[in-house]
Amino acid sequence: MATTPKAPADPIDSRLVRKLADILTDTGLTEIEVEHGALKIRVVRAPATVTYAQGPGPAYAPAPLAHPSSAPAAPAETPAPAVRAAGDQVKSPMVGTVYLQPQPDAAPFVRVGDTVSAGQTLMIIEAMKTMNPVPATKAGKVVEILVADAQPVEFGEPLVIIE
Repeated sequence: MATTPKAPADPIDSRLVRKLADILTDTGLTEIEVEHGALKIRVVRAPATVTYAQGPGPAYAPAPLAHPSSAPAAPAETPAPAVRAAGDQVKSPMVGTVYLQPQPDAAPFVRVGDTVSAGQTLMIIEAMKTMNPVPATKAGKVVEILVADAQPVEFGEPLVIIE
């Protein structure tokens, strides 16, 4: 009697993927990637995509969300580009969560219309449980604050415009 060979066990540990997703949620990050030997797991929060790849073998991608229909699709409305005030942008020096005031019940560091000096703290970014001040890049007037309190931010994302 011949025996049928068993299919290899799935090398992806779903508990590990869940832990990685929890880290994304807890830290406000949008992407995390882990490699261990030939196993590589990448979890991305923004498009809700999880991609697995093992060595040079095939990669698994998520199934399409919808099947094309025979009915013509309505043209998508393109959002109007954001109008931003003229001036110098102060950009995020890191990935993290931005806070506009030093403590939850305190007044914000700056408000639109405030005059700031170069080096003055505009807000703080929490990254890995460390509060990092974001200084004004030049002296001037705050004309626009582009982020909300407790909002996750990416490296290089515009935060404030100073005129």
